[in-house]
Amino acid sequence: MSLEVSQLTKLYGTQKALDDVSFSATPGRILGFLGPNGAGKSTAMKIITGFLSADSGDVKVMGKDAINSPNKVSPLIGYLPEHNPLYVDMYVREFLEFSGGLYGLSENNLKSRTNEMLHRTGLEPEQHKKIGQLSKGYRQRVGLARALIHDPQVIILDEPTTGLDPNQLVEIRNLIQEVAKDKTLILSTHIMQEVEAICHDVVIINKGKILAADSLANLKSNSDETILILETEEGLELEWFENVGKLNFGTKGRMELLISTSDPAFARKAIMQILHERSLNLVSLNQSKKNLELIFREITNA
Repeated sequence: MSLEVSQLTKLYGTQKALDDVSFSATPGRILGFLGPNGAGKSTAMKIITGFLSADSGDVKVMGKDAINSPNKVSPLIGYLPEHNPLYVDMYVREFLEFSGGLYGLSENNLKSRTNEMLHRTGLEPEQHKKIGQLSKGYRQRVGLARALIHDPQVIILDEPTTGLDPNQLVEIRNLIQEVAKDKTLILSTHIMQEVEAICHDVVIINKGKILAADSLANLKSNSDETILILETEEGLELEWFENVGKLNFGTKGRMELLISTSDPAFARKAIMQILHERSLNLVSLNQSKKNLELIFREITNA
């Protein structure tokens, strides 16, 4: 394991931001780090990267102690915070060369790494612009290039695709997958489709506690539930379905009902009977296996 977090605890007064948190990440597998707002994601990442101290626990990065020797671990980590801090009056190339210099890159290595990052992040046409002139998408690219400039072994990206348009999102997603082939990469995001598209492993945290840590495939395969999404022309009321067994319900909209069941054939018959009794006009009844968003909601709302 190139990153091992063990029994990490962080207190703010009497509140536990992190409560005995443990997980690990390996090279070549993208780890999705998920949780609601205030769950403890950013706190964990800031401790791993040395921006915050921990009250107890251990963090090992490439076998080195990140808690007690953050200066030794810092060169091994590339970090893109959620609020991407950039010097907006600097030019793109100038900023990347400045960032690489902070990591002690030699002059020749600094030039080659800057050129490589400009190319890989699609910033070559923008390299002579001031960062303040760039769009949100290109600023995210600058932040990502800065996180990668020193060729770190562990990369931590906090909401890296926030504010990107669909084309930019695909480009950054492809870059993340390419970078992660021989690196350890942790991706924190609220976009479940992003995790399903590129992550191999998932950690779900809520209220400072780890609720799930497994491969994405295992998380999804462990659920034998089927989801039915019912839409009608009229408004739907949950009480109409309360006496039907084997079903769990949730609303998705005034005229949509989300139904979880282990017996979809029974569920379809029961739903159609209720529609007939209530003289409701069916728009659609779609069936699928549980996706990550539904699993996340179940785990964090338990």
